[in-house]
Amino acid sequence: MGLIELHTFIQAPIARVFDLARSIDAHMASTSQSKEIAVAGRTTGLMEESELVTWEATHFGIKQKLTVKMTSLNKPTMFEDEMISGAFSSMKHRHSFRESKSGTEMTDRFEFRAPLGILGKIAEIIFLKKYMESFIMKRNAELKHMAESNQWKDFIDTPAEQDGSGNVAPHLTSNVILGKK
Repeated sequence: MGLIELHTFIQAPIARVFDLARSIDAHMASTSQSKEIAVAGRTTGLMEESELVTWEATHFGIKQKLTVKMTSLNKPTMFEDEMISGAFSSMKHRHSFRESKSGTEMTDRFEFRAPLGILGKIAEIIFLKKYMESFIMKRNAELKHMAESNQWKDFIDTPAEQDGSGNVAPHLTSNVILGKK
């Protein structure tokens, strides 16, 4: 089984980083190298627990589909998604967030198993782990840029200027506080 663990420090509030990481629209914008688009299930907005999304992307020159389900969510510190169907034999991606005085540490723990038994294991060792690590690093760099600039406003409606408990700053309008769009 392949395992990738990456830590990305982002100078932005935890709620903003958390919401960007689970935004379907931010995901599509941050994965332009594989032309990833959401084609079924939740196709826009913020993923919530138990929701599914089917991604279509091109990897290794081959158009592929991957359906994942958000299996766990603890706002704003963690969410986990698992593959329901796709090219991997199995895949689980845990996203963790830890707030500090100067920003947020985002940790990705990506576990995967290639199909095809021993041939898949060889592929994991030779190129797949490196490919997936590079893919996640590029995505994280894009999310970092979005969160640290005003670009995050293009992807999340909710106030990302919340404290770590999820409480909304008091200066925000009542429709945002009530969670209405």
